[in-house]
Amino acid sequence: MSDEDYRIEEDSLGEMRVPADAYWGAQTQRAVENFPISGITFGRRFVRALGVVKKAAAQANRDLGMIEDDEAEVIIEAADEVIGGEHDDQFPVDVFQTGSGTSTNMNANEVIANRAAEIYGSEVGNRDIHPNDHVNFGQSSNDVIPTVMHVSALEAVEKDVLPALDALREALEEKEAEFDGVVKTGRTHLQDATPVRLGQEFGGYRTQVEKGLARVDHVRDHLSELALGGTAVGTGLNTHPEFPELAAEYISEETGVEFREADDHFEAQAAHDAMAEAHGALRTVAGSLNKIANDLRLLASGPRNGLGEVDQPENQPGSSIMPGKINPVVAEAVNQVHKQVVGNDTAVEYGAAEGQLDLNLYKPVLAHNFLQSAEILSNASEVFAEKFVRKLEADREHCEEQVEESMALATALNPHIGYDKAAEAAKTALKEGKTVRQVVVEKGYLSEEEANEVIDPEAMTHRGILGRDE
Repeated sequence: MSDEDYRIEEDSLGEMRVPADAYWGAQTQRAVENFPISGITFGRRFVRALGVVKKAAAQANRDLGMIEDDEAEVIIEAADEVIGGEHDDQFPVDVFQTGSGTSTNMNANEVIANRAAEIYGSEVGNRDIHPNDHVNFGQSSNDVIPTVMHVSALEAVEKDVLPALDALREALEEKEAEFDGVVKTGRTHLQDATPVRLGQEFGGYRTQVEKGLARVDHVRDHLSELALGGTAVGTGLNTHPEFPELAAEYISEETGVEFREADDHFEAQAAHDAMAEAHGALRTVAGSLNKIANDLRLLASGPRNGLGEVDQPENQPGSSIMPGKINPVVAEAVNQVHKQVVGNDTAVEYGAAEGQLDLNLYKPVLAHNFLQSAEILSNASEVFAEKFVRKLEADREHCEEQVEESMALATALNPHIGYDKAAEAAKTALKEGKTVRQVVVEKGYLSEEEANEVIDPEAMTHRGILGRDE
């Protein structure tokens, strides 16, 4: 590339060649060159939150007289463009960088400053709108990045995770009602157990997701605390005393999510327990989805030589060599999302636990892993609901046949003929290829009428003792 493809920008270390068409400046360019590690950069949620925080800071500093109105207005306009996604390609810094996220904070400062200068009528790079003195006024990377972490995380929770889980809950609830009359064989230890209604099993899944929603909802309070205003170490040096509360109000207004100043700025910058707690809730929910997906894969196994109690949707051909094979591909994707979220949780937990003294130095990796988990968990929940759960059908006839042949029906006999005779009846039925109902009548333990009253698979799915007056 020729010299015309670059411009010269300066920072405290001297001059840097920056691509001519880039809004970022010298510090961002240094980071690009220093951290060619993964090629992974921050995504839409995080970049949006950067714009939100910088806009709120400019609004608060304007109101408090810390920067001039005309300077603030162009910063706000440039930040709005970042919020809207117009400059996502201007954030090239690798996630694996300085642990405070200083490179990304300066990336935002430079992009917004240069774009604001352009709006202001100046040339990009001339620092009429200064990245540090104007865009970053009253701030430090050490309080900006944890603030962006919480803003992006809580927006992801409120706008992605909770709605997606609620959609899955709704789909399971629909199937719970649809399958309520389907009596099937229950299974414990993967062995036949007493009857259960398919709707009851789906009710269990629905409750799992409901409880997951409550777990995720519970983390909102701690994520709503913002470190902004603590500056370098939590003392708030070089920021107006009213700045943190005012900026938090503007952030709440912009996002439609309630945020507030941190209870303790030293805790908010030195530790990220709130991120670990919140991600722990995501990991738990991912485990719930994994269990549900595994169960549905088992129930749909076959179609002829498996359990075959539900018919799965034909989302795509399942094999490149076996014609007609259909696999539970969506459920398998959910299983894989669980494994990724568990891996992310390890990174988040270790990162949150590894801060030293007045600053946690794992901010970028904490943010990246949390937001990836939130994104894939949300997407997986929606896809699972729409492309798998809602398309499941019960094989009612097969379920009925399996129940009648189950040895576990003998359990209802315990209060009438005792455990030993009931066990004998079950073993005989298995050995002779008969039903438990047939054996107890043949052995004279019960009359046919009594056997039909006691061995009632649908009634066995309710609490109580069959065939005995209370």
